Amino acid sequence: SDEFLILWCAVCQSILYKEEVVLWMNTVGPYHNRQETYKYFSLPFCEGTKKTISHYHETLGEALQGVELEFSGLDIKFKEEVMQTTYCEIDLNKAKREAFVYAIKNHYWYQMYIDDLPIWGIVGEADENGEDYYLWTYKKLEIGFNGDRIVDVNLTSEGKVKLVPNTRIAMSYSVKWKKSDVKFEDRFDKYLDPSFFQHRIHWFSIFNSFMMVIFLVGLVSMILMRTLRKDYARYSKEEEMDDMDRDLGDEYGWKQVHGDVFRPSSHPLIFSSLIGSGCQIFSVSLIVIVLAMLEDLYTERGSMLSTAIFVYAATSPVNGYFGGSLYAKQGGRRWIKQMFIGAFLIPAMVCGTAFFINFIAIYYHASRAIPFGTMVAVCCICFFVILPLNLVGTILGRNLSGQPNFPCRVNAVPRPIPEKKWYMPSITYYRWQWTSFLSAASTAVYVYMYSFYYYFFKTKMYGLFQTSFYFGYMAVFSTALGIMCGAVGYMGTSAFVRKIYTNVKID
Repeated sequence: SDEFLILWCAVCQSILYKEEVVLWMNTVGPYHNRQETYKYFSLPFCEGTKKTISHYHETLGEALQGVELEFSGLDIKFKEEVMQTTYCEIDLNKAKREAFVYAIKNHYWYQMYIDDLPIWGIVGEADENGEDYYLWTYKKLEIGFNGDRIVDVNLTSEGKVKLVPNTRIAMSYSVKWKKSDVKFEDRFDKYLDPSFFQHRIHWFSIFNSFMMVIFLVGLVSMILMRTLRKDYARYSKEEEMDDMDRDLGDEYGWKQVHGDVFRPSSHPLIFSSLIGSGCQIFSVSLIVIVLAMLEDLYTERGSMLSTAIFVYAATSPVNGYFGGSLYAKQGGRRWIKQMFIGAFLIPAMVCGTAFFINFIAIYYHASRAIPFGTMVAVCCICFFVILPLNLVGTILGRNLSGQPNFPCRVNAVPRPIPEKKWYMPSITYYRWQWTSFLSAASTAVYVYMYSFYYYFFKTKMYGLFQTSFYFGYMAVFSTALGIMCGAVGYMGTSAFVRKIYTNVKID
């Protein structure tokens, strides 16, 4: 039996030793336009002679992010070293040379995958005068392994060949295997190292901004608490007075608007839909951040986007609950319309922007063009997952917390608004709901304006596709951020207003 086990282990090792390792070619595109990507073989590269292996989009996020894996045709076996070998030749005619020259002028780079580990390489380079152009023809692969698992991949581009029309260019590769101490579960750690991508984290700026926020919050809180203590002290003295003296005196301060402060907001249908959507975005952001810390979402292509879509669909009841309950508290009767607006507010904004950018991607023949099947899948998620779950949340919100439970009654007739000086803001005291929402949401304006500065002064992006992609999705991000911040601002303000009126005796 021992001899049989030894023989069996030897057979298994032999099979494993010859196991095929697939080199996938992903996309190619300008270095400065990270989202403008094309299929690798859209450039006139040649393929290896090995039989083609088809690939399909494994996740929804992979399809949305334009992952286009194509088999390289290179013959690679596990732990089997390959000396420099020519795998194909390019017949460089005038058209192919122009394609390569254009790619080199625009600093095209490409991405490959081996066992889900990404590798990057440059197409070629120009001389100092910009007159001659050279193509890198030799892919030198160095693969690290730990036991029977691949844990590291490195690519070195060599073999610089001048692009001359009507010549044949030989493309070659080699594979070297080396033992590594890196554990399989830690093999993506090097991609998180700031020095790997030469990231510059401005720790001082982050710390300075954080301390500034803490200081301002503390300062405002201190001023607010002192003001409230004085008001509570004055209102407590009033409660010790007899009814005659109290009737002769007039209410003053924020207590005098107690009959209007809980009046329904203007445009309650839109307002409640925004609050519900903001609460959902906040919950999605929180859950995805926690999952990213607990799980290695960055190790799989498109997993972060797929997770965000799944979490957004699963948290639709949050949208319906908060939006539906708020709309019911404000006396809204068209709750079905409110539910539809709340359910499709964010998806319509995202899909509308993606649809517009998709037209440009199709025109450019870019890999970012969303396939029709993926569009159908997203629509199905919206209609058959998000909408029903939003309906469940709306019904629960209306029945569990849809009754007005304000600490003081609302007057039938609004209190007259005193005239103000021309330089004073026109925001009134019983429209504080929109004030609290828009004040917090104004962060989005700053973020979007800063994106213009970043685009023109911090990047080298260019072209219609990249510009549309950048500003289009930055608009989506900024709007979503504004809705989330606005919802948080309103919820905090609502809790504060309810608290201060609960602690005051009102006849």
